[in-house]
Amino acid sequence: MRIGVDAMGGDHAPATEVAGAAMACPLLADDDRIVLVGDEEAIRSHLQQQTGWADKIEIRHAPGVIGMDEPPVETLRARPNSSIAVLTQMHKANETDACISAGNTGAFVAAAQMALRRLPGVRRPGITVLTPTHRGPVAICDVGANVNCRPQHLHQYGIMASVYIRAACAVSEPRVGLLSVGREDAKGNNLVKQTRQLLRDDPGVNFIGNVEGRDLFRGVCDVVVCEGFVGNVVLKLIEGMAESVIRAMAAEVGEHLPVEQESVAAASRGILRKYDFNEHGGAPLLGARGIVFICHGASAPRGIMNAILGARKFAAHQVNEQITERVGRS
Repeated sequence: MRIGVDAMGGDHAPATEVAGAAMACPLLADDDRIVLVGDEEAIRSHLQQQTGWADKIEIRHAPGVIGMDEPPVETLRARPNSSIAVLTQMHKANETDACISAGNTGAFVAAAQMALRRLPGVRRPGITVLTPTHRGPVAICDVGANVNCRPQHLHQYGIMASVYIRAACAVSEPRVGLLSVGREDAKGNNLVKQTRQLLRDDPGVNFIGNVEGRDLFRGVCDVVVCEGFVGNVVLKLIEGMAESVIRAMAAEVGEHLPVEQESVAAASRGILRKYDFNEHGGAPLLGARGIVFICHGASAPRGIMNAILGARKFAAHQVNEQITERVGRS
């Protein structure tokens, strides 16, 4: 398998991407390859500081870069030689089997949709994040790809996210919840009410009804469906709150139990790792005609490594083929 990585995306590119790719190399199959896309001179400079990547990493030069704060579509069209544009074009041309970027999310999603299009029957791709909870992972779809949703889009998010969490986490019968302002059927705006009916009428979806934000961590469901604006707010809130609460608890316990401070600190670090987005790598753009993984802009090398391994697992489980088959029956 050949996996393309945008070496110029992310807050600390290309150092993070190069280091993450090198970390992944010992974990790949003999015939796997990583293609780093970006400024060749900069990539080679950082590769010289890494070991264990010989014969596993290739470079594709792409001189352009799209900044995090630049308008996605306009900049993408103005810079066809950017690392994101070249990365997705390579995937379209079957030069790679997957593409990964921690760069401008809007530009990456736009590039993927323009170059790769959608899987047959899919109306709009959605980004799906696996959120850890003490009762097991929860897949949230969408977290930012589509902020102008229609009921049919959300219906398909429920289908696609169910396929994904079944493959990624071995959840046999994923329970699907629709994020709303209350569990009652009368609650929610028109989008929620119309989506609820579509999900309820689909016998292939294990739909449990509306769920509230607090239900994400109560083991109520395995998949949460929402439109991208809400999903992105929820995701960032979870990231910030998890770290804040864990650190506050560690400080409080350490103050009252000074003898146990070292043990508490060790336990806190373990919990933080569990909720660290780097542990889960990238989030797939479900519904794209290809394997597209979107990483956090602040990803560490471990996050890039896990995204590479996640793309391999996605391909091995034939997630896109399952989505195409399932959407075709809806």
